[in-house]
Amino acid sequence: MTKKSAAGGALAGKRIAFIGAGFMGEAIIRGILKSGAASPKAIIAHDPASKAMVSMAGLDVTLADSAMAAVEGAEIVVFAIKPQVMEMVVSSLKKSISKKTLVISIAAGVSTASLESWLDCGAKVIRAMPNMAASVGHSATAICVGKTAGEDDMAVALAMFGSVGGSVEVDESLMDAVTGLSGSGPAYVFMFLEGLIDAGVSCGLPRDVATFLARHTLYGSAHLAQESGEHPCILKERITSPGGTTIAALAALEEDGFRGSIIKAVRAAMERSQQLGGK
Repeated sequence: MTKKSAAGGALAGKRIAFIGAGFMGEAIIRGILKSGAASPKAIIAHDPASKAMVSMAGLDVTLADSAMAAVEGAEIVVFAIKPQVMEMVVSSLKKSISKKTLVISIAAGVSTASLESWLDCGAKVIRAMPNMAASVGHSATAICVGKTAGEDDMAVALAMFGSVGGSVEVDESLMDAVTGLSGSGPAYVFMFLEGLIDAGVSCGLPRDVATFLARHTLYGSAHLAQESGEHPCILKERITSPGGTTIAALAALEEDGFRGSIIKAVRAAMERSQQLGGK
């Protein structure tokens, strides 16, 4: 189900405009450049925040003074901006976007139908939900297509997000759930990591030792789950001996509703994504 696209071909020779060059926009641009999927000359970016533009200056991409200047002549336009301003920004640029343009949005909750309506030109629309691990090339990205986007357009999106991690195509009805699980997911993991570190300190470990052990435990466990392909319950059982330390810890987690809290968190994020999309 999960796909890791070979970067390159689908993006080669295309002019790509990024509207928004903050954390996620910059991460995607860096991934594209690092993978060789496109050259710096092919990318033009604009962000109203001067800090973001300063950060982009060292990448040799073209920096535009305005969003309008960025999209002029672009074959692919990526909107990496907050959902609250999407309608205003997209509507202000629709005269510079044609039905030949591929528009990719990473805004939570904003549907392809809304984008198509705001653009009102028949542009091909794709919606994606990467996460912040894109900055280190390990994003989990879900992608869905609008009414007029086709296989070639999906190939472009897979090449783009394949440069920053793995991706999977889903039905758009599932995108808010994706946002709750993997879009917001790194924050849950970081909170768990912080808790592990504090627990180690509480048990007497020096903070630097607790941090080292917690980080490597989290990374190694995730890597094992990915590489083995086995169900988490099977992996869990292998380190859960009768009457041992691990089962005592798992019982304590269950008593405090650990699993239920995770489910509630993902659902809360999903519902917020639905609210942002006006659902």
